Amino acid sequence: MAVKEEAELYEPVKRFYESRGYEVKSEVLHCDLVAVRRNIHGGAANDDFYAASANDDSEEIIIVEMKRTFNLALLLQGVERLRMNSLVTLVVERNRKKSGAVNQRFGEITELCRMLGLGLMTVTLFKTKPALIELLCEPGDPPRARYRAKRHERLLREFRERSGDYNVGGSTKRKLMTAYREKCLRMAVTLSSGPSSPAAIARQTAVPKAGEMLRTNYYRWFERAERGIYRLTAAGHAALAEHADIIARWPKAEIGSEAGAGAASAEGVAASAEGVAASAEGVAASAEGVAASAEAGAAGKAGKRKRGKSAKTSAAVLESAAAAVDKPSTLAKKRRNSAKAAANATTAVD
Repeated sequence: MAVKEEAELYEPVKRFYESRGYEVKSEVLHCDLVAVRRNIHGGAANDDFYAASANDDSEEIIIVEMKRTFNLALLLQGVERLRMNSLVTLVVERNRKKSGAVNQRFGEITELCRMLGLGLMTVTLFKTKPALIELLCEPGDPPRARYRAKRHERLLREFRERSGDYNVGGSTKRKLMTAYREKCLRMAVTLSSGPSSPAAIARQTAVPKAGEMLRTNYYRWFERAERGIYRLTAAGHAALAEHADIIARWPKAEIGSEAGAGAASAEGVAASAEGVAASAEGVAASAEGVAASAEAGAAGKAGKRKRGKSAKTSAAVLESAAAAVDKPSTLAKKRRNSAKAAANATTAVD
């Protein structure tokens, strides 16, 4: 239930502090609410005692300022009250509908109050049940946000990697020239002269992660022409035209060196392709030579086989001839042996 006046917040807040042992009074020296709690050893509370010990450390005094919504006026009022007392709490209504930017950012508002040393309390009102009070932070609570070294380093790296100031501060709904986009744009300028390899692009643009950026292709400016070679897409050419004013602000020598290096890289790629083709032709010629050598070797082996067969044939003929020469002597020996046998037989008969 939304409140119409901030006075509607007073009763729930008063009951909250009274339940904690505070004595509460309203509109004290233009403060919406002042709560005082005496120390247990301070004795009975009376006007004479407060008059005599207004600055006694045994008392805890809290100043409360209330508003329907959290705004700059409430924040300044709380800072002003810190000059009167060290404990100040700001009270606002929390709308159950959660409408409005303030109701969505109570975490950030709470951290802001911690940084200023203020307390923050929200009150949610209902029609049929008691109000819900949430004490988001006590007065004097230390800030919880810590110094983030990684974000600090990221901020410095982003600042240093930008070659210039190409954005307008406070602008919205327009593309920002970040360090990453600038690197991609430099790579696109290099590839505008012709396809190139990631290593050549990294060397020409001084972007060590050029290969990774080409493969990621976040802006869809690049495409792979062949293995290890990239070229610009239609979107890449459109990006060059879109950011022509930024490219024109780069040093002329730098742009010329990138473009010249890109052209040299393209020529190198073409020469490399021609070299590969020539190498392929050489390999083919070598293969033909090897085939011819193999044929010649096969022919030589066949000739050796033929010569071996003819030699074997000649040896067989010679052996046959020798056998033919030796054959008559063998017959003569047989005849002599037969004549001797006949003579011996005749002698035996006589």
